[in-house]
Amino acid sequence: MNRTPSSAPAHEQTDAVQGGGPDNGPALSNGLKQRHLSMIALGGVIGAGLFVGSREGIAAAGPSIVLAYAVSGALIMLIMRMLGEMSAANPASGSFSVHAERSIGSWAGFTVGWMFTALLCVAVAAEALGAADVMHQWFPGTEPWMWVLLFMVIFTGTNLAAVKNFGEFEFWFAALKVAAISIFLILGLLAIFGVLPGTQAPGTTHLTGDGGFLPKGVDGLMIGLLASVFAYGGLETVTIAAAESKDPVRGVAGAVRTAMWRIALFYVGSMAVIVTVIPWSAPSIAKSGPYVAVLDYLKIPAAGQIMNVVILVALLSAVNANIYGASRMAYSLISRGQGPAFLGKVSNGVPRRTVLMCSAFGFLAVLFSFWWPTTVFQWLLNMVGAAVLVVWGFIAAAQLRMRRKLEREAPEKLVVKMWAFPFLTWVALAGIVAVLLLMLRDENQRIQLLFTGGFGVVLTVIGLIRQRALDKGAEQAAK
Repeated sequence: MNRTPSSAPAHEQTDAVQGGGPDNGPALSNGLKQRHLSMIALGGVIGAGLFVGSREGIAAAGPSIVLAYAVSGALIMLIMRMLGEMSAANPASGSFSVHAERSIGSWAGFTVGWMFTALLCVAVAAEALGAADVMHQWFPGTEPWMWVLLFMVIFTGTNLAAVKNFGEFEFWFAALKVAAISIFLILGLLAIFGVLPGTQAPGTTHLTGDGGFLPKGVDGLMIGLLASVFAYGGLETVTIAAAESKDPVRGVAGAVRTAMWRIALFYVGSMAVIVTVIPWSAPSIAKSGPYVAVLDYLKIPAAGQIMNVVILVALLSAVNANIYGASRMAYSLISRGQGPAFLGKVSNGVPRRTVLMCSAFGFLAVLFSFWWPTTVFQWLLNMVGAAVLVVWGFIAAAQLRMRRKLEREAPEKLVVKMWAFPFLTWVALAGIVAVLLLMLRDENQRIQLLFTGGFGVVLTVIGLIRQRALDKGAEQAAK
């Protein structure tokens, strides 16, 4: 029997607002301000996946990478709209894990929650390693592990302090990223229209002149689509952060409602600028990255170093946000009895034990990358390789069930509504299935999918065993 809000413990029902733990201890703080949430949401779509990872997508799809990002962007907009509907109706620090538990069953909340926590912890390691590589380029006499240690200490400390410190760090990180991408788009548009000094309007030469808009055919477009889908991962964290704001409903609603123009402007817009200004096959894209390549082409002084600074900020921002998101998701799971209770203590509004747990796991994964880069660390990467698709699938399934319940019992809570429900929810589910099928066609992606699937099955089995034990305990208590 699935657990519902009516039969769940009180701390489950008020997890977001009160942050009650298993021992009914102090609540999570509400130190995040609206400006923090707005900038976290804005900066959340501008990550290392955009600055660094987009080169693989461009190499695979050519100019059609614009279409790939538009299609995957449409999918994530549907996912965020569904998540926004549920989070605005029932704000929770566990976000989609709480929604899945209430709509599907405790096993679902357990599975998606711990998978997302693992995803973010491994991402902490990957982003910290990327940031260390940038620093190593600037200071070749140093060792990468020294920088990883420094970054982990700094951001563990940031997350151990009051949540407003996390918000301030992310606010300024996001502000720098937004400023950088905005300047890039302005310079690119000026070059496209031929009004930037020393440039001529390229027209459609680069869009159609080197093999056409689909130079590698539909297969290339599909590979580009896969690359673009995973660049959007991490947007979900804003709904976790919103639960620690003074007005979580307003915060979630505002972040979700502006998702469309953010995605269109920053992702699709920048891809359009890149493949219009320079040839998609330019060697400089593979060597320096697409953004540096464009700025060098436009003869912007110190373009490479400027973008390295921006990339470093994006990586450090991801480390900070991933420690935060993982610790809050883990805390929510523990507060609902789905993890070790001793980790659920809250001090001064911060779940410091889960922060330390997630930071330690992230740093341990970094050590794995040095000790066993092709075995243990690669296994970790593969285990969470397709985790974001699992998360999205649970979000869509939970929204299908929760929307009907809200319409019957609390229609006033539908502050944010999913468009064309249930049609677009089913479209989103079909899109997720399509991406999974595409992953099966590629050997590397197939390995990730199988590892993630295996990890998901293990979590599901554990979750079902726990749920059955809870149900039996409840039955015996009732007798």
